[in-house]
Amino acid sequence: MKIKINRRAFVAGTSALVAAPYLSTPVRAQADAARRWIDSEFQPSVLTKEQQAAELDWFIKAAQPYRGQEINVVSETITTHEYEANTLAKAFGEITGIRLKHDVIQEGDVVEKIQTQMQSGRNVYDAWVNDSDLIGTHFRYQQAVPLTDWMTGEGREVTLPTLDIDDFIGKAFTTGPDGKLYQLPDQQFANLYWFRYDWFQRPQIREAFKKQFNYDLGVPANWSAYEDIAEFFTNTVKEIDGVRVYGHMDYGKKDPSLGWRFTDAWLSMAGNGDRGIPNGMPVDEWGIRMEGCNPRGAHIARGGDTNGPAAVYAVEKYVEWLKKYAPPGAAGMTFSESGPVPAQGNIAQQMFWYTAFTADMVKTGLPVVNADGTPKWRMAPSPKGSYWREGMKLGYQDAGSWTLMKSTPVERRKAAWLYAQFCVCKTTSLKKSHVGLTFIRESDIWHQSFSDRAKNLGGLIEFYRSPARVQWTPTGNNVPDYPRLAQLWWQNIGDASSGAKTPQAAMDSLADAMDDVMIRLERSGVQGACGPRINPKTTADEWYRRAETAGTVAPQRKLANEKPQGQTVDYDALIRSWPATPPKRT
Repeated sequence: MKIKINRRAFVAGTSALVAAPYLSTPVRAQADAARRWIDSEFQPSVLTKEQQAAELDWFIKAAQPYRGQEINVVSETITTHEYEANTLAKAFGEITGIRLKHDVIQEGDVVEKIQTQMQSGRNVYDAWVNDSDLIGTHFRYQQAVPLTDWMTGEGREVTLPTLDIDDFIGKAFTTGPDGKLYQLPDQQFANLYWFRYDWFQRPQIREAFKKQFNYDLGVPANWSAYEDIAEFFTNTVKEIDGVRVYGHMDYGKKDPSLGWRFTDAWLSMAGNGDRGIPNGMPVDEWGIRMEGCNPRGAHIARGGDTNGPAAVYAVEKYVEWLKKYAPPGAAGMTFSESGPVPAQGNIAQQMFWYTAFTADMVKTGLPVVNADGTPKWRMAPSPKGSYWREGMKLGYQDAGSWTLMKSTPVERRKAAWLYAQFCVCKTTSLKKSHVGLTFIRESDIWHQSFSDRAKNLGGLIEFYRSPARVQWTPTGNNVPDYPRLAQLWWQNIGDASSGAKTPQAAMDSLADAMDDVMIRLERSGVQGACGPRINPKTTADEWYRRAETAGTVAPQRKLANEKPQGQTVDYDALIRSWPATPPKRT
């Protein structure tokens, strides 16, 4: 007996995975592929296999109109995106019939190419994993598709019903001042404090530190303690187990990566900017003042804080520590060259350490890994600079996020949106989190599989489950044109790092350069009603008085004492103080 399938009825209600024996050959192959991927790759998952099957069934149906089409997407080079390009793209193609080309290139190249698409209107890629640092850019230029509108409008039929936006821990990072979601987080990682837990626990080392500084060796709560610990390991301890050790690690070469070192929230760690999460208001951690939705200036004489005392203190400490406490050669290194150094076993602590390095720091055989696979190191919340005030952000969190451009033809955009959601859906997200350790979903962070694995990850899971996590955020809405403004940082701070300029002169130059770019944007009118409206220059004293009258923080006057008493906390006590159960969903 020949069974005739009504395609319209099938799409409306029948499960492809259940109906697989009766389907056309292509759809049957897709359903079979979904089963294989669930069993072979997409474990563990926060979903049951039955729930995963239902989610993949939705992708099979939604992709029917685009089967056979080739889609091009791009992301930066990190482990998470390599997994997507090598594994998830293949799975998506087999399950949906859409051919997927996922390019993985350097972050700077991603920014350059998205600028090309924005400026030319030519469709370079059909979807982008673009840092949420560009949220202020996308909101103002209005060339990115507001996903809030897309998911209820043109993209409604290709928006996953189980996407669960409220499960994404970074949704505040990708929301514009208009309250709309412009990007969908695909991966996140923070920069934290990293230290050699095993060395910090040695009785002789602890006793020597207490004798020298009159307080306990532990996780530094402020920059004073970090400096004391750096001095102690570099110039007092000097050698451990026959190895020359250093109390600090950083990099200083005048290179584009030096810009990330600072725009990735170094100034906020010192106490630059105002209170506010995810970014200080009215002054953010770049030192840019924004009133309403209009950037008003970066220079302290315009009400900004890029060259104020807190920012200058941040740069002074960076230069001082790099020269006094880091290994020889660190000042000539780039980000990528300095990254592997702590794993070589001669660094006691590092203030500015990206959790994206975690996967490479737990490999068997490294000097910083025990024989049983547990790390000799731990990560913890970053210490606070002397200008930091309660309620401020404390560090940076990268949030590479799926971004759709209006210049991409709608049908290609729809097919690419299906892949973007496939990379972050609950069927695939937990396994991807285990591969890249770059969490985007609350449900993944609290999964039992990460409770089981936590002992091997040096505090990563404990941090992401902690209430402290919310103080680590990306660049925000105050920055009106990230690509143009970000490139100014490495050029100017490179002068301070090399000694060509004092920290004050370098930050004065940076503040003026940023204001010049924003003044040009204002004159052009290209950013519309929320573009820059730059304040005239007055004096720093006037803006100090305004902040004090308004009860805001930035800009702050120079402190009489920028090195208060060092303070530390016990790492194990800190971990025990954090909650052991997930927050309730509202």
